[in-house]
Amino acid sequence: MRRPAPLPALGLAAACAAVGLTACSSADTTPPAAPAGITAQAGSATSVHVMWQPAPAGEGVTNYQVFAAGRLVRELPADRTMVDVTGLVPQTAYVFTVRARDAAGNTSAPGAEAAATTPAARAEDRTPPTAPARTTARADGPRSAVVSWSAASDDTGVTAYDVYQGGVRIHTAGPAETSTALTGLQPETAYTFTVRARDGADNSSPDGPAAEATTAAAPGRGPGTAPSDLTVTASPGAVTIAWAAPDTGRPTTEYELHVNGRPVTVIQFGAGALTGGRAEHRLTVTEPPGTVWELKLRARMPDGTWGAYSAQRRIVLAG
Repeated sequence: MRRPAPLPALGLAAACAAVGLTACSSADTTPPAAPAGITAQAGSATSVHVMWQPAPAGEGVTNYQVFAAGRLVRELPADRTMVDVTGLVPQTAYVFTVRARDAAGNTSAPGAEAAATTPAARAEDRTPPTAPARTTARADGPRSAVVSWSAASDDTGVTAYDVYQGGVRIHTAGPAETSTALTGLQPETAYTFTVRARDGADNSSPDGPAAEATTAAAPGRGPGTAPSDLTVTASPGAVTIAWAAPDTGRPTTEYELHVNGRPVTVIQFGAGALTGGRAEHRLTVTEPPGTVWELKLRARMPDGTWGAYSAQRRIVLAG
């Protein structure tokens, strides 16, 4: 273990006296390991997207520092492992490094350098690229997936592709790439991916078509816990959702529904209400027609914990 073990119950001062030490301290002076897997990709003429792998939990990292040419440009909490560095100069080469820092203030050595060159700026470019016309996704084991898309077009040229999961950007790929491997996913979880194209003026296309993939169970784990085959139907004043219950070994009667990333209600079914493993629920809505909802849900497991989320569905409320 890299953290010093606590002293016995004598207390720090008494323990120091007991062993005849003139100075004693339990201060943590061991720096975290340098961040790994650092990549940099120009997103526009004035921005670069920098990513890296999260530090192992035992490192005690509390934040990351991002440097451009040795100058600190961004500082992020430990749960962030990507950032857009903005305010850069067009047609300029940059070298980025990342350091990890722990709660005691110890800072790691810099990770491996990642280089990127910003493209030329295009004056008065307000036209976004076209959306990728095709998106596919497949799971590649319990913690990774491969997402592919068709190339987009733009009047000044596509500079990057942004991959989103559930409406959150999780990866940026280069303009010549039409596929990427995503890692750090959760086992036996349904994911919904979309891709947007971006140009040198930071104009983003609409989402391409959604693609779904469900990661495999990790070795030694039981059946998947995510509800499957989720369908959503809008009608005037209502939304009807239906899904297949996960196989938990006994009826699953409680589900937490999320709308636009927030939990909105817990759906409960009485004993014997569910038959054939299929569930359905009707929501009364008061939002105006045309409102966009993105819905997903998860089941409460027999042990009282929440299972994995279903795939996300997008719907426009009806009038």
